[in-house]
Amino acid sequence: MLPAKTLPRQPDCSRLPLLRLGCVSALLLLAGCGTTRTTDSGRTATEQLLISDAIDRAVDSINLQILAGQTVYFDDSLVTKITDSEYLVGSVRQQLLANGCVLKDSRSEADYVVEVRAGAIGTDRNDLLFGIPAFQVPQVLPVASSVPAAIPEIPFAKRSQQRGVAKIALYAYEQKTGEPVWQSGLALQQSTASDIWIFGTGPYQKGSIYTDGTRLAGGSLINPLSPDESDPEPARIASEAVFQWPALPARPNPSVAETPPIPDALPKPDDEVQQVDHEE
Repeated sequence: MLPAKTLPRQPDCSRLPLLRLGCVSALLLLAGCGTTRTTDSGRTATEQLLISDAIDRAVDSINLQILAGQTVYFDDSLVTKITDSEYLVGSVRQQLLANGCVLKDSRSEADYVVEVRAGAIGTDRNDLLFGIPAFQVPQVLPVASSVPAAIPEIPFAKRSQQRGVAKIALYAYEQKTGEPVWQSGLALQQSTASDIWIFGTGPYQKGSIYTDGTRLAGGSLINPLSPDESDPEPARIASEAVFQWPALPARPNPSVAETPPIPDALPKPDDEVQQVDHEE
């Protein structure tokens, strides 16, 4: 009698659907999403940069060297209600100090009084569009109900330009007598910021508030053809500057006697010596 032949054990496929369902359920449980909360300030950063840059340029254009070394009381009562008045006051005080003035907290302690006035501190904007502007489609016939009521603009090129303006003036007079001493004249400066779209790409941003040149959608746009400006710039109100360095002068050492400098070589006699006759 021949021994019975054992057949290989077949895998149990009835649990495969349950295994797959368990894997899918585990992946769904591990999956998740996150949200980031963002807020916007009441005033845009571009507007604040435009105004502060215009103020910096206006204050920097005023020469206050005539008051160098004098005690000065700065009166800012005329600009307390304008836009960004604190930044304007701080910039003028910094410019007074940078030009050698000694600021006093009390009017009676100063020899001169400096006042500032502002004719304009603000921004404006203009837009330019090359293309088809947005327009409304009149709904006259019932068939036109499927047509949207508003057609958006179709720009080929578009530019939005903002400008910040600062117009200020300073004047000084004697504190005791009130006699006029100096006036700066009108200082009118502006700053710019432009956003440009070309065939839907952009914005390309450029202007005086962007110190790194032209930008694309908030990032720096590298131009390999731009020249390398490596020359140092003079000190400005918007940059750091050191006016005094508290270093003591070097004192001579009395223990070391001063000796005359030693020449490199002794003078050589002339090759041709004049013969002197001693004939009587």
